[in-house]
Amino acid sequence: MTDREKLKSVLLDVFLLGESEFRFDLTRDEIDTWDSLGVVSLAVGIHETFGYHMKPEEATALRSIPDLIALLSAKGFDVAD
Repeated sequence: MTDREKLKSVLLDVFLLGESEFRFDLTRDEIDTWDSLGVVSLAVGIHETFGYHMKPEEATALRSIPDLIALLSAKGFDVAD
């Protein structure tokens, strides 16, 4: 499984999204479950899957899946297109 596929799996699981609802360009405003609990769940999911521990300010600054992709790419994970 590629890092990008792993990321998709985490996002589907954390935000309770169906395959048909998912796009890699979704924003926080488009995901009802991306609330304060969703931020914590996302940080935990990223840590469990990739071993990267997001700083609280990184997690709360994310406004879209592309933001998350940029963060993980900058940390050396191959999650970009």
